Amino acid sequence: MKALEQKILTEGKVLPGNVLKVGSFLNQQMDSDFIMEIGLEIARLYAAEKITKVLTVESSGIALAVAAGIALHVPSVFAKKHKSANLSKEVYTASVYSFTHGETYEIAVAKEYLSKEDTVLIVDDFLANGNALRGLMQIIKEAGAGLAGCAVAIEKGFQGAGDELRAQGIRIESLAIIDGMSDGGVTFRA
Repeated sequence: MKALEQKILTEGKVLPGNVLKVGSFLNQQMDSDFIMEIGLEIARLYAAEKITKVLTVESSGIALAVAAGIALHVPSVFAKKHKSANLSKEVYTASVYSFTHGETYEIAVAKEYLSKEDTVLIVDDFLANGNALRGLMQIIKEAGAGLAGCAVAIEKGFQGAGDELRAQGIRIESLAIIDGMSDGGVTFRA
């Protein structure tokens, strides 16, 4: 998605430790119209699938998952990272290490929101080490649901997780794949 690549080049910032800050349009502050463009593109890519749910993990993936869910006309579900009073006791869980936060979360989805009748599309903002996607896939498997694939806004291709998942036969559609980052900027996969 050339529009996303352009947005990364003009508004993104490369920080130490291979961190790409896109908080001005994708995370902390969201460009609502652009988020909807991303949702429409995800829906276009997966139009042939019979998706019944979109799944993400809180919190940065929620806006993209909702935009994709709206475009696909299906519910969006997010895995919670923290226990709360309103989370059912009957949950699917997985352990996920967050590179960004440097900690492991026990993510959870209430069993009432995923079932074996579902075909699920995972949507997230970033794919770096693949931990969030693997955790969400574990939850989908535990629910007995089908996996349509994964749609990611930005993939750090140089970290290899996307290619590893593709080699396992998992459909990964990344709207922008970064092959390198440095103080000098970002280079995208052709």
